[in-house]
Amino acid sequence: MKNLKLFIPLGIFLVLALFLYQGLSRDPSELPSVLISRPVPDFSLPDLLNPDQHIDQAVFQGQVSLLNVWGTWCVACRVEHPFLVELANQGVAIVGMNYKDERAAALQWLEEKGDPYSINFEDKEGRLAIDLGVFGAPETYLVDHQGIIQYKHVGVVDEQVWAQMGARYRELVADQAKGAQ
Repeated sequence: MKNLKLFIPLGIFLVLALFLYQGLSRDPSELPSVLISRPVPDFSLPDLLNPDQHIDQAVFQGQVSLLNVWGTWCVACRVEHPFLVELANQGVAIVGMNYKDERAAALQWLEEKGDPYSINFEDKEGRLAIDLGVFGAPETYLVDHQGIIQYKHVGVVDEQVWAQMGARYRELVADQAKGAQ
């Protein structure tokens, strides 16, 4: 019996190691979201370019779009931004949510690096980010023409990510076109 007690720490270690291995083997960009298949949460936030105007969830009605959470303080957003400009030039509708940032810095960023956003609003206090379950920036949500979140990606959207996300985007655009006929 005394010898068996010696193996208890080893057993605990093996169980913990198994949980750690399981967690490390997951793709961190595919964090689950309870909002998949649900509408974009209600919000009313100032337009980044025209702060006297407010943007709300109705912006997601009628067109498949990406909701991109970004900030000038975000290093990964600097990496992602040129690809978003490229997507916008290809006709992909991108709505920007400037997250916990200073308006002047965000406007300067867009002027210098290009503005891929059809609409851009600011969530300076992070209230919508909390409702969306944002872990950080960048995060990108694929939203269908009815304002329903269909997919969430945490991290940089690049060519490799867009290969998968773009296929979903094109399917939703095709579904929207079928419904309009």
